[in-house]
Amino acid sequence: MLFKLEEILKWIGITVLEVWLHLISVLVFSFLAVLKYEEYIHCTWYEAFIPLFICDGLCGYFVIIVYVRMYRDRSSVIRLLSSLLSIVLLFVFKVLLCQKLSREKIITFSEVMVPLFALVVIVMFRSCHVNT
Repeated sequence: MLFKLEEILKWIGITVLEVWLHLISVLVFSFLAVLKYEEYIHCTWYEAFIPLFICDGLCGYFVIIVYVRMYRDRSSVIRLLSSLLSIVLLFVFKVLLCQKLSREKIITFSEVMVPLFALVVIVMFRSCHVNT
């Protein structure tokens, strides 16, 4: 059974604009990560992750703009908190992954994945709450 795009977007809690931002940033990051790994460019992992960090910032900005426009609606506060929590968890995951790849801290991959596990739990609760 395949899901419709509208169902997936409701579960994840993002808009089509945010999907496009994530797709473009992941595409640019993919090229930078390969070039960094193969040592064609000399930069840090933090510099290779810049497109993903910019995407997080733009998504956070977009969420705040949507909140300001929907200020009178009660569900806007819930959407703001859940979206910002998702963005923060993704940001923490990316920072931990940068630290792991650049060997700044000795952490295991299970410690790096903890924010993603929390994000999966949030999406699970969202999918049970969404009226289809």
